[in-house]
Amino acid sequence: MTETTNLTAAAAASRVAIEDDATPLVRMIGRALRESARLGHVEEFFSRSAGTVAVRSHDTPQSATVTVDAGALSVSAGVFVEPDATVVVDLGRRYRPTQQPDGDVEVADQLLRALTPPFPRWRESAEQFWEAARSVPGIPDVLVVVLEDDDGSTEARLGSGDTEFVVAGTADVLGGLFTGADEFIPALSAGLRIQGTWAQLSVMNSASWKVRFDV
Repeated sequence: MTETTNLTAAAAASRVAIEDDATPLVRMIGRALRESARLGHVEEFFSRSAGTVAVRSHDTPQSATVTVDAGALSVSAGVFVEPDATVVVDLGRRYRPTQQPDGDVEVADQLLRALTPPFPRWRESAEQFWEAARSVPGIPDVLVVVLEDDDGSTEARLGSGDTEFVVAGTADVLGGLFTGADEFIPALSAGLRIQGTWAQLSVMNSASWKVRFDV
């Protein structure tokens, strides 16, 4: 049953294609949409027969086009067609719209929801992050994750060895970091707490980029 489920999830994620030599924005969008496809999140968007949405950054020149064609999605850099809808978003705040969408409001709303898939449970997201991050040169031997909630704190230790780095926060803060929804340094202002050296901080920031941009 697990093997069948994994194959189904992989097949769903394969519905989302990004162009070769993709820009960071295209990689970010592709990663988020693959996760939504894997989870069956906002399936009505993925099952559309056709649709094109332009995604524009509110404070940088970055833009991308998401195209749906008979259930398959593609993400490309720039906007070179007349889209059905355009969304202008804050890329540093989980694609939060900074103005009302232009064009087809329904398809715009569906895309925005698909760009923010629900986070896995905190231990699962931490394990997924660690699996991707452990290959980064200089990564500490152990990642200590501390969940803080109304009931107190719960700790998980990933890896083994002499050097360790501690991250602590709420489930939302940890989920944003570990899934790539948030960047490491800005997450500090959102409530993420850390314990480690400056060198480790630099390496952990690189690890967060690896996950955020799916590289």
